[in-house]
Amino acid sequence: MLRRYIDCRTVPSEKHCTVEITADSDDEVLEVAIMHAVRDHGHEDTPELRRDIKSAIRTREEALT
Repeated sequence: MLRRYIDCRTVPSEKHCTVEITADSDDEVLEVAIMHAVRDHGHEDTPELRRDIKSAIRTREEALT
């Protein structure tokens, strides 16, 4: 099964955040990542932030157990 994810470790940050967000769709990852970026990193929810986060979303295959 293909999963979509974003890993805070791949984004430069003063907090050295290690959170990873994984879901079945870009939209799910994006919405949770926006909430995380605003709440935990102090960003504003802007079109630019959404664009940057969306471009950082990746795909990987995971086995269902």
